[in-house]
Amino acid sequence: MYEYEKNHLRALRKGLAECTVLLKSKGDFPLREAGLIAAYGNGVRNTIKGGTGSGEVNSRFFINIEQGLEKAGFVLTTKDWLDAYDQVRVEAHKQFLKDLRAEAKRMHKNVFVMGMGAVMPEPEHDLPVDAEGDTAIYVLSRISGEGSDRKAEKGDLKLSDTEIRMIREIHEKYEHFMLVINAGGPVDLSPVLNDVDNILVLSQLGVETGFALARILLGKENPSGKLTTTWAAADAYCQEGQFGERSDTEYREGIYVGYRYFDTVGKKADFPFGFGLSYTTFEIEPGAVTVDGDLITVKAAVTNTGVYSGKEVLQVYISKPDGALDQPYQDLAGFAKTRSLRPEEKEELAVQFRLRDLASYSSELAAYILEPGDYVVRVGSDSVDTTAVAILRLADQIVTRKVRRALGDPGFTDYRPKKTVDIVDAPILWIEADAIETETIEYDREEEIDPFVQDLTDEQLGLINIGAFDPKGGFMSVIGSAGFSVAGAAGQSTQHIPGLPSMVMADGPAGLRLTPLYYIDEKGVHGLGAALPESIAEMLPKPVQMLMNRKPRAKRGAEIMEQYATAIPIGTAIAQSFNLDFAEVCGDVVGAEMELMHVQLWLAPALNIHRSVLCGRNFEYYSEDPLISGRMAAAITRGVQNHPGCGTTIKHYAANNQEIFRYTNNSKVSERAMREIYLRGFEICVREAQPKAVMTSYNLLNGTHTSERRDLCKDILRDEFGFKGIVMTDWVIAMMASNEKYEGAKAGFVAKASGELFMPGGKKDYEHLMGMLNEGKLSRKQLEINATHVYRMAKELDV
Repeated sequence: MYEYEKNHLRALRKGLAECTVLLKSKGDFPLREAGLIAAYGNGVRNTIKGGTGSGEVNSRFFINIEQGLEKAGFVLTTKDWLDAYDQVRVEAHKQFLKDLRAEAKRMHKNVFVMGMGAVMPEPEHDLPVDAEGDTAIYVLSRISGEGSDRKAEKGDLKLSDTEIRMIREIHEKYEHFMLVINAGGPVDLSPVLNDVDNILVLSQLGVETGFALARILLGKENPSGKLTTTWAAADAYCQEGQFGERSDTEYREGIYVGYRYFDTVGKKADFPFGFGLSYTTFEIEPGAVTVDGDLITVKAAVTNTGVYSGKEVLQVYISKPDGALDQPYQDLAGFAKTRSLRPEEKEELAVQFRLRDLASYSSELAAYILEPGDYVVRVGSDSVDTTAVAILRLADQIVTRKVRRALGDPGFTDYRPKKTVDIVDAPILWIEADAIETETIEYDREEEIDPFVQDLTDEQLGLINIGAFDPKGGFMSVIGSAGFSVAGAAGQSTQHIPGLPSMVMADGPAGLRLTPLYYIDEKGVHGLGAALPESIAEMLPKPVQMLMNRKPRAKRGAEIMEQYATAIPIGTAIAQSFNLDFAEVCGDVVGAEMELMHVQLWLAPALNIHRSVLCGRNFEYYSEDPLISGRMAAAITRGVQNHPGCGTTIKHYAANNQEIFRYTNNSKVSERAMREIYLRGFEICVREAQPKAVMTSYNLLNGTHTSERRDLCKDILRDEFGFKGIVMTDWVIAMMASNEKYEGAKAGFVAKASGELFMPGGKKDYEHLMGMLNEGKLSRKQLEINATHVYRMAKELDV
């Protein structure tokens, strides 16, 4: 193992416990010492380190929970149970694949497309609970991934009958019992909440997931994470909007996503947004709230009142007044995390935010506004456990930013719920209207064209606007392995323009996804090993699997080289830490490996909103809240871009909130919901960290592909947010991008909308773009503008 691998694991190890969330605690954990332990559940041996698809990372090794416990000195008394469960799982998986192929044939669908990201539900069985010992854990794992969504069914979002039976029996049999959730998102635990005293959301923590749990059980680390998504019964979430529709999906819930819905209608969740316990306890004592213009500072003292060292998160929320615009009960305005506090130790925290950043969007005025009234400041440890500490009073309406109407009409009026109202008694602080200036956006500014670009032919300009492609095409472009310069890279920009460096791009939001073994000869770079991730390969017929996974042999005498990447925690886990410094460490790990492996653009972080707990890629994303999403993405971006020649590609821009039918699904969303919920995280990340690239999403937005919307990619992203990098598409593959109603995105339309790179690129994409140019439907000037952005970014990253 190389030194960089050891260093990166050490750097990550310090923060893993901060990514875990303790949901219930009776006080009988942590354990005094390692000893006999009855470890049940699908996740003990089949522990999940991250999701499938683009989220898969080829690390040198992975520590599952069985290994982690044994290396920590525990003796597992459930070896026979685990062996028996393995057989149950193998047989169930065979039947799952057989049924999937039969379903694809019945529906006349490509089994690869239908099966991408498909996950087997947890199988039912009658294995007994009979292992010795007085301490037990049940590790409940769930996996999801790119290309498919979760289902509100037993064995997925819901517990299987077997899981309910076993959890209850284990609770009755063992003196000490911890239910451990090894999942990338919520699981409906409502059937067993009254039967379990200790619940830990371990999440999916990358390489050392098993070690992390062992350290937590023994008290060497203290969980200090907070939920970034509301956990509730499957049928408790807002039912106003649609999910998983084939052609059109209506976001009728508007801004009432996650806790904004639960808190507004007064519905109790099993575990609210921001919730998380610790082995110790804390007291939050609110302090002063001060105003300087529109800069609000909220202070509080946090004291460790328990017997273990630990960390706490101070959360600040704002309740805005209803006026012409309806408002959720509250919005997260800011947060801060303590250092590790010893028992009885206190720390003073301060959270700052600008009131203008909480302005609401009025589609009638085409402006962000603060309406007159009382803005209640609340502090607490989660979205439910808060105390009103101040009232910010505004006498007049303030327009904070004038913009251009954009994004189209969804064809409906957003949901407006009846609101829970409380009486607040708190000090009043007046906000002067002249403290906030109106920002007016300048659109359609003349773009500078680089002299290098002006001298290029039309054909060369066309190549710059398309990802590097092999005229022969090939299946591997479908699954994100279309690079030529680095083995296993997802793609790169053109190599055919003298003086223009090619930018290599690697997938993997939980680390770089590259081929770990490769060699170089006079023909280029050649990866060794299976070409397809196992989760994708197993969906194909056996003969095709054998062909695609045929391991190439290195030429005699060729040097075999390694490029093992480090799997960092999934996005949701990083966000649960509420620790921006740790998020930056994760970015630093990835940036360092990008330098070593000659990758210029990482196709991450992904910061789509957890609109529905059923979205298969939620594990990649951070939260149901845009502030958390934007700030975490910004911190990771800073970590990556501290390394010369390395950049992030924030994605998927925007309203990409389901995986099924994702290539041509039309997200119908109001402009207000887009600007306040689905675009705000991107804006925060751009303003705080200026990522080098943005990737558009597959879906349409109100009838037009996001990559083909100039209002989204130019007016909002560049003119309003101030983005200075390049815009690329997601990997558009013609064979996958069509349905009965909508076609896939087209290269010429993307270029016209100011999209600089159509990825992964192919001959037909190039021909479409050049056809539009030759027909006068696409100007050379627009191609020159696009090429200027690509050229300057490529030169900047060529270090």
